[in-house]
Amino acid sequence: MSGLFLAALTLALLALAVGVMLGALRERMEAGGPAAPSAERVVSANVLRVEAGRIVPVITAYGEVRSARTLELRAPQGGRVVELAPGFADGGFVTAGEVLLRLDPAEATAARDLAAAALAEAEAAEREAGRALDLARDDLTQSQAQLALRAQAVQRQRDIEARGAGSAAAVETAELAQAQAEQALLSSRSALAQAEAAVDQTAISLSRARITLAEAERAVTETVIRAEFDGRLNAVAPVVEGGQVNANEVLGQIIDPSALEVVFRLSTAQYARLVDAGGDLIEAAVTARLDVAGAALAAEGRVVRAGASGAEAGGGRVVYATLDAAPGLRPGDFVTVTVAEPALEGVADLPATAVDAAGRVLALNAEERLEDVAVEVLRRQGDRVIVAPGALVGREVVAERSPLIGAGIKVRPVRPGVEEAALEMLDLTEERRAALIAAVEGNARMPDEAKARVIEQLRQDRVPADVVARIEARAGG
Repeated sequence: MSGLFLAALTLALLALAVGVMLGALRERMEAGGPAAPSAERVVSANVLRVEAGRIVPVITAYGEVRSARTLELRAPQGGRVVELAPGFADGGFVTAGEVLLRLDPAEATAARDLAAAALAEAEAAEREAGRALDLARDDLTQSQAQLALRAQAVQRQRDIEARGAGSAAAVETAELAQAQAEQALLSSRSALAQAEAAVDQTAISLSRARITLAEAERAVTETVIRAEFDGRLNAVAPVVEGGQVNANEVLGQIIDPSALEVVFRLSTAQYARLVDAGGDLIEAAVTARLDVAGAALAAEGRVVRAGASGAEAGGGRVVYATLDAAPGLRPGDFVTVTVAEPALEGVADLPATAVDAAGRVLALNAEERLEDVAVEVLRRQGDRVIVAPGALVGREVVAERSPLIGAGIKVRPVRPGVEEAALEMLDLTEERRAALIAAVEGNARMPDEAKARVIEQLRQDRVPADVVARIEARAGG
């Protein structure tokens, strides 16, 4: 009995082993047979060809529009406003010579008339002094002639006395007359000096009168305030007809809209690119743009000068550029400024996504595998990078780096302007279609959603060749 029991147990174990083996074989066959080796993964990547050429780099900055020609309107003197231009308001356009404001000229006119009368009086005094000077000169001439006659009489009396015919009393009388003539001559000279001094005083008085008249006439003209040039009014004071203004009161400004400039700040490195070999600032082309609600106001210009100190720019430089024509722009507008640098020769323009932080790009070799190549980054401008390509000229590089691609990976290049080739489609026989569907349904490792999607493709009239190839590879042919 023990032998029979052991024999039965042995047979049961053998039957169990056969069942396990058959179950394993069945499961393996349902899974599609032995797993085929996985194919190398190929990733699609956008590539572009590196071409060297001449590129003009652009510096982008932000600046403020200012007026290069501004006139401040001030009241030269106080007074009552008797006339005001209709367009004397903020934003009003004025032309050169236009009367903007007129003050009451009564007081200024009266002062001018008084100055004119004082001038006429000074001129009359000058004429009178001239006549007195002429009389003084004639009197001096007469005194000189009388002195000469008296001197001759004295000499004659002395000659007579020497011959013994005259007397000493006669000689003394003649000498006394000569002394009186000399005294009269001194008086004439003194009168002449006084007449000349009077002429000088009247000349000074006449000059003062003329200056006073000129000032009075200027005061009359200053009662009318005119525009010096064509422009627009800004910051106009609230002045009305009949109102009173004070001397030197600010009435507003005239801004010339055709003489605008833009001031902006650059770093020292950016400023160094705009300096020639002699250290002088080049007249680089400038574009000022103001974006407003989808519209853009733009103006062209040129760099003209830089600030004298770097402190005002926080270590950089303040640069000024004139604007040739700036329709729509006004002083105080904050604009985006683009400055054209000197052109670079033999450089390439790449997307910023093609170059990493270390200045390396992924280049495509002959086997369509990627190589890590270093390039010299010359400029970074927004989403573009200007590089010195070197040996990369003519080769293709990846336009958009991503964590999925790297050196040594094989890629399927997607070139700009070239559409990917259409997928190859196959016409399946019913037997082959049924075998493929059975292989998909029997794949226990495939998710149900993926099965449904692939089966739907297989039931179409034409099936993608790559789908058929993958299923047959997993099924062992």
